[in-house]
Amino acid sequence: MTGKLVILSGPSGAGKSTLAKHLLKKKNFNLAFSVSVCSRKKRNSEIDGEDYYFLSIDEFKTKIEENEFLEWEEVYPNLYYGTLKVEVERLLSQGKNVMFDVDVMGGISIKRKYNERALSVFIKPPSLDVLEDRLISRNTESPENIKKRIRKAKMELNYARRFDHVVVNETLEDAIAATEELIGKFLEQ
Repeated sequence: MTGKLVILSGPSGAGKSTLAKHLLKKKNFNLAFSVSVCSRKKRNSEIDGEDYYFLSIDEFKTKIEENEFLEWEEVYPNLYYGTLKVEVERLLSQGKNVMFDVDVMGGISIKRKYNERALSVFIKPPSLDVLEDRLISRNTESPENIKKRIRKAKMELNYARRFDHVVVNETLEDAIAATEELIGKFLEQ
């Protein structure tokens, strides 16, 4: 049986990663996490190869030139994120369903390539004020980076309609329940 793809996208701070970590524990979903590649510095709590594959800008650009990405984007100047084709193929060859935690444009791109084989879910914050509070409470970003992320979030919210479903993450429990239901139905098809 060929695996399916589950795409979680939304603004930074909307709760994609928290939802993804929970969903990956659901054994009946048979999900494996597609580790993205990025050109930013590793945060203290992150593990290379588990949270992201951390590359230099030059290494990232070489992979672009060699057409190694399923999708990639320069999210901010000289800050690249992407999904390696080989990572997705490896997981699918193991008979897994593949979970993506990607930015909005990456999610749209993956959905376009896999169509009905992929479920795209936009994780939406209840408001921009709540999103800003979440970003501040992470304590991983400078005030100027938070402002950049909020500006980007305003733009990203306009793309929610291009996803199969939108889940508002007001309370984590409700967002988990809604997302589990969507994924369960999709994987049963």
